Parts: sequence; structure tokens; C-alpha cells
Amino acid sequence: MSGGGVYSLATIGAKDVIDRSIPRVLSALASMPSPAQGYWNFSDMGCADGGTSLQLWRSVIEKIRHSSSTDIQIVYADQARNDFNALVQILHGHTQFESYLPGAENVRVLESGASFYTPILPSASLHLGYSATAMHWLSRKPCDITDHVHMVGASGDEHEQFSEQARVDWQTILLHRARELKPGGKLVLVNFCRDDNGHYLGNTGGVNMFDQFNHNWQSFVNDGVVTSAEYRAMTLPQYYNTTDEFSAPLLDTSSEVYAAGLRLVDIETAVVECPFARDYSEHQDAKKFAHEYIPTIRSWNESTYFAGLSQSRSLAERQDIIESYYRTYQDEVERNPSGHGMGYVHAYMTIEKVAG
Repeated sequence: MSGGGVYSLATIGAKDVIDRSIPRVLSALASMPSPAQGYWNFSDMGCADGGTSLQLWRSVIEKIRHSSSTDIQIVYADQARNDFNALVQILHGHTQFESYLPGAENVRVLESGASFYTPILPSASLHLGYSATAMHWLSRKPCDITDHVHMVGASGDEHEQFSEQARVDWQTILLHRARELKPGGKLVLVNFCRDDNGHYLGNTGGVNMFDQFNHNWQSFVNDGVVTSAEYRAMTLPQYYNTTDEFSAPLLDTSSEVYAAGLRLVDIETAVVECPFARDYSEHQDAKKFAHEYIPTIRSWNESTYFAGLSQSRSLAERQDIIESYYRTYQDEVERNPSGHGMGYVHAYMTIEKVAG
């Protein structure tokens, strides 16, 4: 992920996705009694720089403050290499973002370098856990894909390896959260998915974004800019579950997740329009659209593509290749903007920990 607040600035759509989940979070909160003693304990897992979820947590705090002055703790968690400096700056009001924290009474934030694939909080301490647009990142890449850069273009054994890795990872995430949740506690998880219409991120009509990624990199291979080995190494370690795949361990009475007390309250899918494509439909400035659209893509896939380039190349050469790739993409969008866009397709789910 890009750091320094760049992620939240570039990913307006991710904020739109989170804002859409606010009523679901507030509904989950309303179903829980205020702590008889102690404090509210929340987590924001896969938080990045925290900018996209500010309004969500502001809404949670305002909801609680209507009836209670109980202390509130929010634990922001992400992998250790996350840009926590940016997170701290944003939360404490030292950036252009409008944070809820300055002036808030009895609200504390903590930062954790533990990913959601590991324990984050003590047992039975969490009232409500939240995560958005993060759990599609796998704990490991099970294999390189031969002829595509993403699992949506994989087939056969390669697709099966990604599917199995995603199944194991989803179970791991849920089992850790089951241990951390209080009885009656909730999870609200908003994850990329493949919906019943076959839609997924960047494939909601028009140009298929991942196929465009793949086409551009294959042209670099054909032109001798990168090798076939480098191209395969650029496979993104992601998987987009279906609602059935998300639901399975929560509905199967023989699963470890079910035995740990987690139950699916409900799940739905929704498409959130690409904000840059939406704006383009109004201003009709192709150059402006391309200039705004490419950074949101770059914010989450550049590091994987860069890591795929051979270490035998100099740093400058690798940087030049990456710049050329995104420049090529931007030029393509500017020349022919019709159909381009990164529509967000998510599964919105609420999960409850039942008393054992």
C-alpha cells in the first residue's frame, strides 16, 4: 500500500464503500448492551492509514455519546510494514483529514502491527470488530499464475490452489476473531467478492480492469521489456470469495468456526460505482479522468508488480519499468476512456459470537 496518507487520498471509492456500511455497524452496535463496567473495545483491521474510516468511527462515537460517557478504545491493526506514521498523523489531526479524535472525550486509539492472520486482542475483550476492503489479501501466494496476473483470470489447478488458500485463510481469520470477541460481540466485515452476476472489482460492465492489467504486462513481455518469469512473479496474492465461500464455515455445524461460536447474521452484496468514472460522466475531460483514476489502481498493486521485477535489475531500471507501465495505462485511458473504471463489488456481512 502507498503510505503518507496517499492511500486515503487516492482511494475515494474505498471511503464510499465504508460509508455505505455505517448503518450496518450502528445496527450491530445497537444490538449490544453498553458495558456494565470497563469500556467499549473496537478494532479496525487492515486499517491502512485510517483516513477512509474516519467517518465510520465518528458515527460510532456519536451514537454511543447519545446515551453514555463510557470510555471507548479503538485498536487500529495492520501488518507491521504498514505506514503507521501516516495513521498516527491522520488520527491526531495533523493532516488535511478531519479526524474525530481531537477534542473527543474518553476516546483512546491504539495502533497494532499485528495482521488479521494473527491474534490482535486478548481473549473475550472485543465488542465489535470491523474490516473493509482488506481480507482479499492472502497470507501467502499459493502459486504464480501462468497466463494472468490475478485469480479472476486463473483456471484449473492454479485457480484451485488460490481457492484452497483463501478457504484456509478465511478460517484462520475467523478463528482468531472468535477467540477475541465477547459473547454477543459482532464483526462487520466488508470484503471484495464475486457476486451472483459474475461481477467483481473493476468488472461491472465495460473494460475488465484485471484483463487490462494483464494485457499491458503481456505486451511488455512481448516487447522484451520484462521477462516471462517476471510477469509470472507479478501474480497478485488476492482472492475474491463468493457469498457461498464466505458463508460456508459460519453455516456448517461441523466446522471449527461454528464450534468456536461464530454465526452469520446476514450477508449481502453491493456495487459501489467508481467515483472517477462517475465524475468523468459529468465533466467529460478524459485527461482529468485518467490522471485521477490511475493513482487509485497504483496505490494497491504497485508494490506487487515492483517486487516481481528481477533483483538483477538496478533500482533505477525497475523504477523506470514501473513508471512506463502506469504511463502506458494512463495514456490508454486518456485515449479511450469509455468503459474504464474501478467499480467496487463487496460482500457486506454481520457475524455474531454466541455464548458458549
